[in-house]
Amino acid sequence: MRLRNRDGTAVDAVPFLVVTAMAGLVCFSFGPIYAIAIGLSGPAVFGLPTVACLAAVAVAYHRLVYTAHPELRGELSPEQRIKGLLYAALVGAAVLVALSLPLLVR
Repeated sequence: MRLRNRDGTAVDAVPFLVVTAMAGLVCFSFGPIYAIAIGLSGPAVFGLPTVACLAAVAVAYHRLVYTAHPELRGELSPEQRIKGLLYAALVGAAVLVALSLPLLVR
């Protein structure tokens, strides 16, 4: 089944699937530990990461499928690709550090 944007144009599903899988991995690897660290217990330990994962999937769907314009895609220069990868790595490292801070502080 091909994913289609709001205009009915077919959209590549791979970026959406990758972002969704990464969101699930991050939410369910950090979520329960983080919830226990802030004092939650019971169903909230898995409910909070589930809600966060569903929110991330909804945002990814809206950004990468629903409002996508595949006809506007073009080739990027190598400088732009490296710059984008560098920014993504910096943001990813900052998010991981921010998620780890509550586990280090008592």
